[in-house]
Amino acid sequence: MRQQPQAQADTAVAAAGQPAAASLSLLPAALVSASGFLLFAWQDRLSGFLLLATALAVAAFISRRLLVDLALIGVGLTAMSLVPITTDISTEHMAVMGTAMVLAVGIPYSVSRFVTRDHAIRFPIRTGTPWTRAEKWYLPAVLVIGYALMPVYMISTGVYNNWPAVSDPDGIIRLFLGTNVLGIWDELFFICTAFTLLRRHLPDWQANLLQAVLFTSFLWELGFHAWAPFFIFPFALLQARLFTVTKSLSYIVSVHLLFDFVLFLVLVHAHNREWISIFLY
Repeated sequence: MRQQPQAQADTAVAAAGQPAAASLSLLPAALVSASGFLLFAWQDRLSGFLLLATALAVAAFISRRLLVDLALIGVGLTAMSLVPITTDISTEHMAVMGTAMVLAVGIPYSVSRFVTRDHAIRFPIRTGTPWTRAEKWYLPAVLVIGYALMPVYMISTGVYNNWPAVSDPDGIIRLFLGTNVLGIWDELFFICTAFTLLRRHLPDWQANLLQAVLFTSFLWELGFHAWAPFFIFPFALLQARLFTVTKSLSYIVSVHLLFDFVLFLVLVHAHNREWISIFLY
């Protein structure tokens, strides 16, 4: 009977300590996010790596778990920063960038699964929970939004020129595969890996903002310039929120690939104006 009040007291103390721990964790987590901005958007590798090292040093003084989780995100950022992040669809570049993408996701997952054994990183494809009516209706809405937004953005700004002009079957297939594979990877790394690890130490809204900075910075280096951050950043925030609610990788990937399908059609049309003349811009 005496143990119950003590257990309640311990729980209260632990709950009271969580905001303080999250407050301390925010600094190194924000530094990791800022390092991603320097590595990708600013393309300043030296400053980016120095900031990442500083973040890990600060995390080491806070907790071992925080250090490990931020280091796993850092592994992914490092892997991607060491290869050219471009829209080149040659076999050589796709192999190099694809290898980095596999390492960026595979190393954090393997460490979480087999070394630390906390299995914090998961890729829930079949959750057993059916999508709600609102979630189902959002999918065609994504196509409408993409149809209204992507041609205006890509063509009016000339950003489509950051992607290769393809008109032959082989090039079109490569472009289709490249846009789709990259879209899937975005969700595997930025949402299932970075966001998941960050939210172990921070409130969801803080973790979401930090992963959105990484998400947007990476796509900026890929070629989404001009005013792209004004829609990519909210998209990244929404994807993480949808993942939090649905707990379904398959759902957020479906959303992303619908956008990428419209992107693919717009790119083909932009470089071959007589093809797929269905857009308004």
